[in-house]
Amino acid sequence: MEYTTYQLLWFFLIYAFLGWLAETALAAAKKRRLINRGFLNAPFSPVYGLAAVLFALFLPELRQNPFFLFLFGMILATGLELFTGILLEHLTGQKWWDYSGQKFQFEGCICLKYSLIWGLCALLSLFVVNPLLVTLSGLIPQDVGRIILLTVYLLLALDLSTSLTALFQLNGSLKEPDDLSRFLRRLTNALDTAVTRSVQRRMARAYPLLEKERLRENAAQRRGKADSTVFAQGCCFYKLACLFFIGAFLGDVIETIFCRITTGVWMSRSSVVYGPFSIVWGLGAVLLTAVLYKYRERSDSYIFLIGTVVGGAYEYLCSVFTELVFGTVFWDYSHLPFNLGGRINLLYCFFWGIASVVWLKGIYPRLSGWIEKLPIRAGKLGTWALIVFMVCNAAVSCLALARYTERNTSPAPSQTELGTLLDRRFPDERMERIYPNAILVED
Repeated sequence: MEYTTYQLLWFFLIYAFLGWLAETALAAAKKRRLINRGFLNAPFSPVYGLAAVLFALFLPELRQNPFFLFLFGMILATGLELFTGILLEHLTGQKWWDYSGQKFQFEGCICLKYSLIWGLCALLSLFVVNPLLVTLSGLIPQDVGRIILLTVYLLLALDLSTSLTALFQLNGSLKEPDDLSRFLRRLTNALDTAVTRSVQRRMARAYPLLEKERLRENAAQRRGKADSTVFAQGCCFYKLACLFFIGAFLGDVIETIFCRITTGVWMSRSSVVYGPFSIVWGLGAVLLTAVLYKYRERSDSYIFLIGTVVGGAYEYLCSVFTELVFGTVFWDYSHLPFNLGGRINLLYCFFWGIASVVWLKGIYPRLSGWIEKLPIRAGKLGTWALIVFMVCNAAVSCLALARYTERNTSPAPSQTELGTLLDRRFPDERMERIYPNAILVED
């Protein structure tokens, strides 16, 4: 990792402040009065800080390719903005910003114009601002810097708790707290302070799109879906969870057969130590379904294009993530033409596009119909059982991979009972059989 945790913590705070400053200034210019546009009361906008940290983690190796740095910065930050917008809408039932009037927008949460701005921000961040911040943070004695960071983050945590309290209490109502229902007042009476009321008024002023009627309509729609006699109707949590497991299994099978045909040998393509499951494929199925669900009736070429871009970006980020977390590269396309850092290549990006069309047009409708035929109670219990299994499976796999990396970098025997257990249960021979293409990365 190019930057230390200490530096990343500074990045988050400074970029969050700069983002808040830019949004507040823009809102003030439009409204001709000062409005705090941040979710928090403090002058910080976390989405900008988080975007900067993601840039610093995933994009430094693309400095030699400014075009791809711009492209992946745009995709990374746009994905973060989309996730944030959808999350806030699900929590409150309302949009906090709306780009529906913009060209080339998606769900009102993102649009091409601001995505291009995010790409420019990635370039500016990596080439100009980050080097400056590294120099400036280095001027502060680290002991003093740690005290400052600890103090500010503690205050932000307190601010966040206050803002969340106000958000859930407000929950879409633009009226003052004395108009809240008696039931809601009883639940939140202990937290219904003057600070909370102030935060609610600020949120209502800063985000005029918080509409009470839209909340009621969305809540009614959600209640209607919840009362349905069909299991996992539409693109809901249970449907996506089931698709994750199906996609993870099918992805492992497809990759295994593909390797057998192209290399002449059978090899494991699983991401976990128990069972034939490819986490990358499972999450990919969820990602493609969530992003393209509303556009499943669009043309094949449209779905192919979106799938190629989204799938390629997703695979690239997965490669960087596994290298940062486990110090291991699980695939390397350096030998193929038109590759980017060996993490992705044009041919396999096209595969993602083809897979998107096949999935949305052919496989998904059939799987969706089969899933919805499950009894509601059995479907929910089975889904949660699989989730618990996969969480435990992934946790054990992470521990085994971490110990495998440690063994190969520091051959000394483990000094802990857990390490000894992992050495016994997951020796090098077993790990190399499960992850035959894993390459340890030296620092």
